[in-house]
Amino acid sequence: MLDKVKVLISAEEIDAKLAEMGRAITEDYQGKELLMVGVLKGAFMVMADLARHIELPVEFDFMAVSSYGAATKSSGVVRILKDLDEEIAGRDVLIVEDIIDSGLTLRYLMKSLRVRQPASLELAALLVKDGVERPPTDIKYEGFHIPPEFVIGYGLDYAEKYRNLPYVGVVEGDLGE
Repeated sequence: MLDKVKVLISAEEIDAKLAEMGRAITEDYQGKELLMVGVLKGAFMVMADLARHIELPVEFDFMAVSSYGAATKSSGVVRILKDLDEEIAGRDVLIVEDIIDSGLTLRYLMKSLRVRQPASLELAALLVKDGVERPPTDIKYEGFHIPPEFVIGYGLDYAEKYRNLPYVGVVEGDLGE
């Protein structure tokens, strides 16, 4: 099945980009207490590896938000499956995303978090899908721009599988599950 997956971004390229993003985050958050919020499930790998490149003490929290279900395209209906454990009022919060696609889920999430009055609310995303219509999105720490194709690996899944691939790949044909 993996013979139908073409490597789009290698593990080495991902690590180099996360190191670059980590240096920028380290510089921007000097003297602040950073709370990184990972959007589950996809962002867990990005957040873990990005955090290793941040040379500051950071705290972690997670949210689970869904607009896909088992589909490969966003349904546009957003549901919070798991909310934050920590209060974020007055905190410096960095949302970590694996991929920015339609932006619908992210727009809902950012709006939901802004009303909780964090000191700052910024976004880091490993992947930004080009050629997709979406609301304006301010991504402070941005990884790679990718074509409008369905991708798997490095936290991204197909039917909850393939998140463990160390690279981001494009599926060529049917995975035949």
